[in-house]
Amino acid sequence: MEVIELKASQRSGIGKGPARRLRRKGLIPAVLYGPETESIPLAISSADLDRVYKKAGSEHVLLNLIIENGDTREKTAIIKEVQTSPLTNQYLHVDFCEISLEKKIVVKVPVELSGKSKGVERGGLLQLIRHELEVECLPMDIPDKILVDVSNLGIGDSLHVGDIDVGEKVRLLDDADLAVVTIIAPSAKEEEVSEEELEEAEEAPAVEGEAK
Repeated sequence: MEVIELKASQRSGIGKGPARRLRRKGLIPAVLYGPETESIPLAISSADLDRVYKKAGSEHVLLNLIIENGDTREKTAIIKEVQTSPLTNQYLHVDFCEISLEKKIVVKVPVELSGKSKGVERGGLLQLIRHELEVECLPMDIPDKILVDVSNLGIGDSLHVGDIDVGEKVRLLDDADLAVVTIIAPSAKEEEVSEEELEEAEEAPAVEGEAK
């Protein structure tokens, strides 16, 4: 996974009032914390965060956080949580967690499906049950996504966590028996309706002039 630079400045004011003033300037109140780090209140540019997401192509980003406050400090971090407004989608607050590149971490990685299921081609319905899976690995080995091939799944088949190969550097933490994706048959009700319609069509009187 690529490490992306993001500039931040240490802020002194905390609370709702200073946070609102920051947002009016296009800045986002943030905080950096970690198991061996005292919480540091920060401010980052909303435009800079957008550029980070665009470059990363996903919400899972490994950052070189450059903190400017007289002197400059650099911290390796991940984005732990982003709060946004449900009305405007404006960034409200960001939590960064400092990490070590030499220590394994636990993160959630999105699942992406590939291939066309045999069951879907025969009228089945594909259901993605687990949109994310939890993995443990070194930060540089975090996969952008977990690719799951559904080509061989027929109607009634399921693919479980234990069926997924993520390589030697990554360990899946979810229970091996958990279903990730399944192909279900058309509902019994739909089948009954189809049969009734077929029977009605067979019993319908012939149209005048139609060959008998």
